[in-house]
Amino acid sequence: MSSLIRATGPFAQANVRWYAWFTTLFNARFYYPILAILFLDLGLTLSQFVTLNAIWAVTIFLAEVPSGALADLIGRRKLLISAAGLMVLEMLVLVVAPKDAGLWLFGFCAVNRVLSGLAEAAASGADEALAFDSLEKEEDWDEVLETTFKLRSSAMVVAMVVGALVYDAGAVGLDAEIAHRLPIVFCLVQAVAAFIVSLKFREVKEGDQAAGFTAILGQTWRAAKWVFTTKAAILIVIGGLLIDGVVRNFATINSEYYRLIEIPTYTFGFIAAGAALLGIYTPRLSRYLVGMYAPLTNFVMTAGWSLLCLYLLGQAWTHWGVLPGIGVMAGMSHLGFLMSRYLNGLADSSQRATVLSVKGLLFNIGYGTASLVFAGTVSFQKRKFGKTDDEALTWTLEWQPWAFLAAFLVFLIIARILRFPKKITK
Repeated sequence: MSSLIRATGPFAQANVRWYAWFTTLFNARFYYPILAILFLDLGLTLSQFVTLNAIWAVTIFLAEVPSGALADLIGRRKLLISAAGLMVLEMLVLVVAPKDAGLWLFGFCAVNRVLSGLAEAAASGADEALAFDSLEKEEDWDEVLETTFKLRSSAMVVAMVVGALVYDAGAVGLDAEIAHRLPIVFCLVQAVAAFIVSLKFREVKEGDQAAGFTAILGQTWRAAKWVFTTKAAILIVIGGLLIDGVVRNFATINSEYYRLIEIPTYTFGFIAAGAALLGIYTPRLSRYLVGMYAPLTNFVMTAGWSLLCLYLLGQAWTHWGVLPGIGVMAGMSHLGFLMSRYLNGLADSSQRATVLSVKGLLFNIGYGTASLVFAGTVSFQKRKFGKTDDEALTWTLEWQPWAFLAAFLVFLIIARILRFPKKITK
């Protein structure tokens, strides 16, 4: 962290410093610990919330790869400025969304989810690509990732505690209507700060100002073809998305899980802060493991940790069930380190942002599939067997690790047949 503050080492490059601050402001959002209940308390039903998640996922699906291609073609800085501007707009829409307004409220929230998806797609790949190409030595990327992950985790500690605390009206002594909007207002301030930081970036390679549909399509095709025909790349992406799908699905529904195990709402932020505190130390371990073990070994260890946490989540222990929930989030941070380290090391600079966007697209397909399967299983248990919401959720959590294990074993068989590379080289 000190190298970032003192602007030494790889952080002597201004783009690398601004990348650390931008990704922190863009990702460490105050409403994360109460995301599900925020929308439900506004007046949406659970099915409407699930639909909004689908809208968000579809938006990213459609925009992810074209935005990465645009970043490579016209410049990464422009995409980052666009991403921050869209974040400002998405927060403004949510701030003014009318409470308990039926379809009118759903319309506001749908616009918010579309803007959020577009912002995520625009930033995905462009920020890492710009920072990575600004380095004098590629091997410095491990230090950049470690420091940036620590900074983001430290910011998450603050955001999670403050976000959940101010949302609980009783805890802060405010009117509920005001308290429920405060995390969104804080995120709006973040968005403005991220926009200001995005203006500080400087383009490393000037792109084609006139890049049109044909150029975007060509760039997308080349990057997608590279991912699917490069053995190391496709195995890394598939191994990562299998883990990411189930882990990120839990991150989406964790507030409902915490209510299931009788955790008070005001503590959600402290729980998320606990996970973020682990995230401060996880990057050092991630850096060590990347240096010591082959990629497949690292994926197996990450999957094993995730499987253990998912199994313990399925026990739904009152209060104590929070511990595997924190463990799942730590595994998610480690997986992010692995994916960035391996794919940036493999991809060529001319298509780096597009490749990272292809990865992001495939990850979101995996996440969307995992979410639909999870939600469908819960719904089936309620409809077919007459289970209550809590009973259906508990049953699904209990069987989730075994489905994950079966899928990952299939991946391991394929990886062994294709001979997963022991080292990642271009």
